[in-house]
Amino acid sequence: MAEPEAPSSETLIERFLEMLSAERNAARNTRAAYKRDLDDAATFMASRRTALGAATTEDLSAYFAALDKRGLAARSAARRLSALRQFCKFLQAERVRGDDPSAALDGPKLDRALPKLLDEAEMAALIDVCAALDGPNGARLKALVELSYASGLRVSELVGLPLSTVLRDQPVLIVRGKGSKERMVPLNAPARAALTAYLAHRTTFLPKGKEGAKGASPYLFPSRGKEGHLTRQRYGQMLKELGIKAGIAPAKVSPHVLRHAFATHLLDHGADLRSLQKMLGHADIATTQIYTHVAGRRLQELVERHHPLAAKARKAKT
Repeated sequence: MAEPEAPSSETLIERFLEMLSAERNAARNTRAAYKRDLDDAATFMASRRTALGAATTEDLSAYFAALDKRGLAARSAARRLSALRQFCKFLQAERVRGDDPSAALDGPKLDRALPKLLDEAEMAALIDVCAALDGPNGARLKALVELSYASGLRVSELVGLPLSTVLRDQPVLIVRGKGSKERMVPLNAPARAALTAYLAHRTTFLPKGKEGAKGASPYLFPSRGKEGHLTRQRYGQMLKELGIKAGIAPAKVSPHVLRHAFATHLLDHGADLRSLQKMLGHADIATTQIYTHVAGRRLQELVERHHPLAAKARKAKT
């Protein structure tokens, strides 16, 4: 009797993604990132006439050698390796195979990248430019910026906020973040005022129904697009345009940079790491500790610019 045909790469990837959704409650963006990485590896394995589920350590080594030739950044290669390791562990758990070909692979050496940062003066400039904007679009952008800087929300959390979250005028928001975990984040007076001003214009952005009338939406920042709410990409574009008006290089401005500004400025003003970890929704405090490196770097730059001995050293060099 012929042996049953081994599942295709596509089938195994789909089963893996279903597991991520059902057992780990992985977000859609997370699943999409895994799919991209695994699809790329499966395409390479097909060129070697093997399925991803049957790849050997030698096959995987050849894949990462090819990525290196492509010039893929070390951080991106590390992410690919992480995806493949989790995929291989899934295959073992499902008894598709008995070994883990990724176990013998060494990950790329990574330098710990410090996040991009806006200082307090630059954040003030962004907010001042927002304040000068008129109409519904200006009110929405000001609410987004104030809320980003006041709460440190991830961009996916921000654009997907339900309207019900802010209907009560409270100094905190209850946010459902990664893994559907709830956390409290601060909401200061300027952010609450900006949200109140925006809510008067919110109907402008509601999708239109069959009769051309405005339809209902559960989102704080609704949109007529297929997602039903403002997209991360559009918010990023709006911020870059705002940065140009504020005299800040657009490459320096993004939703994630505002989250970094929230964290770093809080730390500068005495916040402790544990509180910051909870507000940012980090599962591991090691992730939060990156901001202590940022603060340390800034202090070093401050000393080098303003300490009299540093000034003497600069004069001696010239």
